[in-house]
Amino acid sequence: MPANRLSAEDQARVEQVLHSGYNRTERKPFRPLRLLGILWVIVTALGVLSWGYARYHGLV
Repeated sequence: MPANRLSAEDQARVEQVLHSGYNRTERKPFRPLRLLGILWVIVTALGVLSWGYARYHGLV
């Protein structure tokens, strides 16, 4: 099965669109320790809430 080939003019247009920056998004660097800290705070808060709930209802 033959592959579809673009003409040189069409290929140049494709390259121009890909390199124009229109489809690029600036992103902040990924910070895994920050994510770990946020998750630690959430899990701790939920643990404290569940402990408080159990204590209020006399389960502890």
